[in-house]
Amino acid sequence: MQQYYLRRTAGILLPIFSLPGGWGMGSLGQPAYDFLQFLQAAGQHVWQILPVGPTGCANSPYQSPSAFAGSPDLIDMDLLIADGLLQKADCAALRWGRNQNRVDYALVQANHALLLQKAYAVWKARRPVPGCDTHRDEEFNAFLCRTKDWLEDYALYMVLKAENSGRDWQHWPEAQRTRRPEALARVQQEKSDELEYWRFVQYEFDRQWQLLRQKAAQCDVRIMGDMPIYVSADSADAWAGSDLFETDEKGFPTRVAGCPPDFFCADGQHWGNPLYAWPNHKKTGYAWWIRRMRAALRIFDLVRIDHFRGFDTYWAIPAEAKTARAGKWEKGPGLEIFEAMEHAIGPLPVVAEDLGESSDSVRQLLADSRFPGMKVLQFAFSGGENDFLPHNHMQNCVVYPGTHDNTTLADWLAHAPEPERSFANRYMPAAKGESPVRAIVRTALASPAKLAVIPLQDWLEEGAAARINTPGTVENNWCWRVGAGQCTPALARQIRDLSETYLRA
Repeated sequence: MQQYYLRRTAGILLPIFSLPGGWGMGSLGQPAYDFLQFLQAAGQHVWQILPVGPTGCANSPYQSPSAFAGSPDLIDMDLLIADGLLQKADCAALRWGRNQNRVDYALVQANHALLLQKAYAVWKARRPVPGCDTHRDEEFNAFLCRTKDWLEDYALYMVLKAENSGRDWQHWPEAQRTRRPEALARVQQEKSDELEYWRFVQYEFDRQWQLLRQKAAQCDVRIMGDMPIYVSADSADAWAGSDLFETDEKGFPTRVAGCPPDFFCADGQHWGNPLYAWPNHKKTGYAWWIRRMRAALRIFDLVRIDHFRGFDTYWAIPAEAKTARAGKWEKGPGLEIFEAMEHAIGPLPVVAEDLGESSDSVRQLLADSRFPGMKVLQFAFSGGENDFLPHNHMQNCVVYPGTHDNTTLADWLAHAPEPERSFANRYMPAAKGESPVRAIVRTALASPAKLAVIPLQDWLEEGAAARINTPGTVENNWCWRVGAGQCTPALARQIRDLSETYLRA
């Protein structure tokens, strides 16, 4: 496979929802534009984010009801106001939460649903009569044409989910669950306005995203997105393509995804996502995956594929099992899925999340794909030689102090086992006037790795409250937000100076 060129550079990891400003959470408008300006001032050329699809169970972006749709929660209300689709008073009249540093998802999602319905009503009233062309209508129709391979199924799924009081699709009436043509035709006829609303929401997300990506390019910043390997059991993808997943005749998963016990979780992780029926994907030439990668590369410059090792071997857990300990390893599609993507799309700008338990075959797949893997410094100091120690890093990798699944460096240094902290302090001693956290950040920037990505929390030296996610838990995740005024010009200069020192700015 061809290797995507990755220059020596640096970036910052920060989810969009964590941005300051906006209405209740970070968004695709001014909060994102301001952060791009900060990245430019700091000499950073990559902004790594988390998945931007609609969130699912426990507000997780890794349990989305769609592998293709954008999250309505990230749509910027101020851009809708500027476009005349909302009034500022519409937003100001709502309560958005008391804590500016935490996302209150229940409030934000309820408010967004209300405001997007208002915006849709205005947008619909503006639309021209049939047969009368305008630029706006041409743009909308072009969007529908471009997304027809997933948007109609997603809109149908969302309308039927509402009609069924939010129940998982496996519990819908049989005609809807099995997608009988007469049942779908009835929805298209009787619920045409609701279907058009969901098309409008995705259209607005796409419009705002493309503007954001243009601004990122102007700032010489590439956006690294995140592609979860699995989809949610309760998703438009599983409903519309049930033959692509290991499910029974009612659509329930027979085996589910997760990972075995590891340094994250003693019982392993039981994710509950349906496993792929890989022989059926192979029969189609991996057409669904090709469509998915194409859609991702329309919005991202680089794509981090989560749980890369699942393409080599994956942990298959009986659906009825209580923990992941009952799982076993199964063989994945291997290199041929990426060869199929490359044949259809061209060189793939992919970063492989190859963390967790590894094997010779996983390492061989990474080498054969020529994708850069990941090195995490928090995993380097548990004793003895390992690939995470900076002196073992290769150029074709991405180095992190920690990821969104780790705690912050400040918290790690305070609570890691004493032998790990002692080893880390000996290996990465702080210079005079330098904090231990900044010493680890500096070590990451000094790595041979072509790309160094630092979570913003570690530049800010935040504690445990700034952790994004604790694997194996469902409480208090995906909520942290940067405080207003924390991304200062002084911090940007510090980041630029240190990045320039290691030839990354």
